Amino acid sequence: MAIHKIQINDFISTDYELIAIHSNLEDYRLAYFINQLLNIKLQKNSNAIEVSVLDSKSSFEHFIFDDEIQDICWHLVENKSVLTTKQQTASLFDNVDATIHLVPEFKKADYILKVDNTDSFFDSDIVLKQLSRIKFITMAYTINQDKLKSKNNLIF
Repeated sequence: MAIHKIQINDFISTDYELIAIHSNLEDYRLAYFINQLLNIKLQKNSNAIEVSVLDSKSSFEHFIFDDEIQDICWHLVENKSVLTTKQQTASLFDNVDATIHLVPEFKKADYILKVDNTDSFFDSDIVLKQLSRIKFITMAYTINQDKLKSKNNLIF
C-alpha cells in the first residue's frame, strides 16, 4: 500500500492583504470612520475570533463586510486582547492580566484589516491613502504575510 503525503503549504494561498492599524479609537468608532472613507459597510460580527493561548482561550472582536459585487471580504480585527488569570497561590495580586496578540509579530498594531479574495486589480496603496485621512489613525501599513509565523491565527 502506498503512503500519500499531503503538504500543508499546498493549501495556503495568498489571495489576501493585511494592513496593520495603530489607533487608540474604540473598535466601533474605527469601523465607522473606515466605512465612511472606503465606502464599505463593516458590521460587528456576533462571533468573536477565539485563539487558544496559555491553556485558555482569548477572544478578539471583529467587524466584517462581504462585498458581493467585487467579491471581496473585509475584516477589521482587534490585535490585542487582555486575558485575566487567577494565580494558584493566594497573594495581594490574585489576578494577573496578560495581553494576547492575534499577530504577535506586530505587537504595537492595535487593529488588523484583512482583505480577502484580492486580485491583481486591488491596490492596497489606495486603501492606505484613505486610511491616512482618518485623523485618529496614527499609522497604517501593509504586512507581508509571507514572513508571518502566526498565519493560522488569520484563518477565519
